[in-house]
Amino acid sequence: MLESVKISRRQSEIRQALSTIVGKDAPSEDETRSMAALDAEYRTNETRYRAALISEDSERREAKNELETRGDREWNDLVSRFELRQAALFLDEGRALSGPTNEIVTELRNRGGYRGVPVPWAALEKRAGETIASGTPNPFRMAPIIDRLFAESVATRVGAQIITIDSGEAEYPVATSAVSAAWAATETGAVGSPSAYQTTDRPLKPNSTLGVQMKLTRKSLKQSGDALEQAVRRDMNGTILEALDKAVFQGAGANGEPAGVLIGSYSITSTAIAATASWAAFRAAVVRFMNANAAAGPGDVTALIRPEVWDKLDASLVATGAFKFEFDKMRESLGGVVISSNALAAPTGSPAATKALLTTKAGGVAPIFVGLWGAIDLIRDPFSDAASGGLRLTALATADVTVSRPAQLEILTGLQ
Repeated sequence: MLESVKISRRQSEIRQALSTIVGKDAPSEDETRSMAALDAEYRTNETRYRAALISEDSERREAKNELETRGDREWNDLVSRFELRQAALFLDEGRALSGPTNEIVTELRNRGGYRGVPVPWAALEKRAGETIASGTPNPFRMAPIIDRLFAESVATRVGAQIITIDSGEAEYPVATSAVSAAWAATETGAVGSPSAYQTTDRPLKPNSTLGVQMKLTRKSLKQSGDALEQAVRRDMNGTILEALDKAVFQGAGANGEPAGVLIGSYSITSTAIAATASWAAFRAAVVRFMNANAAAGPGDVTALIRPEVWDKLDASLVATGAFKFEFDKMRESLGGVVISSNALAAPTGSPAATKALLTTKAGGVAPIFVGLWGAIDLIRDPFSDAASGGLRLTALATADVTVSRPAQLEILTGLQ
């Protein structure tokens, strides 16, 4: 019980006791002394009551903040205990789900329809202290397990914002109008007419579905135990992230793929370099960003390049006789440099040339939006591997990509 409530109740008891004594025409000495004691206690309690209210007010504000975030923290705690092994055994043997896994699956099914077992995106993250692998570990031989190599997530490193959508389409209005100011030419002159506030809607639509198939043998299901969960999580996580990263930048916009940043019709400025890759080419693009008020300085700009471009810049001096390589100058000046062989296409032509992408955040708005719908739908194929008792799983994920403001992006082509 709050201290202020306790004091308030005591004050009511004192008032009730005083009213009984005051109602007497000739109170005894004991009653007179009691009145004096009760009166002194009442005055002291008034001070204590005000102090308790002040103290509890800050506690209420802290509790309010905790309550506002408690739901997310409790959900994240449940997701951290989600077991993919239970989902696999449920699909293979019909074993009942239990614990946090059952709670999460029930909650996700209430939010949307799934043919199989819904798996939250956060459940695919690598967890500290776990053994992860792409193959089936042998429980009789202790040996280090070498993971398969997957491209790291590039979209978030260049500033893309990941948006989780339960169902339906989502549109994000982005301001595109420019407000101008003008001085009054005379004492009674006008300062200029107002300009309309304009926004452009950037829709994310659930039209693109990514699928990943995994085949688990009967032996692996019976032999591996908990280690199988880590293998499934690692492979599913890496494969989906690799495909998503590639689609965010190189998606064809056809045959089920979303339109990637480098391919789609987003009206992004594209500058043909048609020369050897150099820091000067990137510096000129940074100047264009600053002139367009899309960046306050080079530290606001992030560059996405191929490994071959890094190799060229890291082998070229800034100037003849200088003691600094062009990549070092670029890394010192820009807010970040991301190197990826998955997000950008391999060099082509003679001489071999490739592309680079520069991004910046303007007004806290991410340059790229990536929408993920609901959870991953994990479905069992009961027929393909029935003869061997194996389990074939298909993981379906719905995603889309859009650009917030084209002015926050620039493509450099022909970097030789």
